[in-house]
Amino acid sequence: MRPRHRVSVHLLAAAPLLALGLACASTEDVSPTGPPGMPGAVPADAPADASAEPPPVEPPPPVDPVPPGPVDPDRSGHALRDRIVAVVDEEAILLSDLEQVIGLGLAEPREGEPEASFRARVLDGLIDQRVRFQEVDELGFERVAVERIEAQVEQIEGRFPSRRAYLDRLDQLELTEELLRQLVARQLMVLNYVEERLGARVFVGLDDIRAYYDGVLAPEMRARGQTPPPLEEVREDVREVLKEQRLNLEIVRWTDELRREADVRVFLDEPVDPLPPIVDVIR
Repeated sequence: MRPRHRVSVHLLAAAPLLALGLACASTEDVSPTGPPGMPGAVPADAPADASAEPPPVEPPPPVDPVPPGPVDPDRSGHALRDRIVAVVDEEAILLSDLEQVIGLGLAEPREGEPEASFRARVLDGLIDQRVRFQEVDELGFERVAVERIEAQVEQIEGRFPSRRAYLDRLDQLELTEELLRQLVARQLMVLNYVEERLGARVFVGLDDIRAYYDGVLAPEMRARGQTPPPLEEVREDVREVLKEQRLNLEIVRWTDELRREADVRVFLDEPVDPLPPIVDVIR
């Protein structure tokens, strides 16, 4: 297990990262991003610079590595409200963390994907996010502007047909808007690190741009019956696509290295014991 030296920024160490392109993306799910309509590209958000941070919340103490599990309330008369599904360097990931990601529509099953596989994939993404945030938190990376946080929260709310539906879902997930803002702030801190530290390793030259244009963009457009624009008109678009592809590869390498160093234990599929009976009720 890696030693952890905590710094002043603590934003709910036992909660998931919920927004942006890194959310719920395990290392095998990373996709290139770039301008809409570019082959191999998907839409990406580009939040503005930041300087402020939301109010800090102290992290919970180290957790017991023995996880409880859900039980059938018909047999025991009562059931757990939550349980630990993974521990990352003594920080718990709870079943409610996983349910929040799914409940907010930030992760969706693939076509034909079994429910158990989908939930395991979401949990794997939460573990990736936790090791990333632990690293960034340890380095004391820069704070996040309120404007960036609000913009991402608005995007999450926009997934719902109305504000009432959005607030109802938060209530079902036992989330407040303030807590959601804090979770989003955590991810934006990681995104800042990715852009400033890992992005510095990415370089795209003119030869790379021409190779992509000749080998990918132009052939795919011709296959769709379209005439490729001159290279000069799309050069910067191609550069951005290639930069995002290479940055995603750096994220994969970085995350893999962090996971190798971390003490990760997963309990999602562990057998569970029933809760003991209620002997007395304190009034």
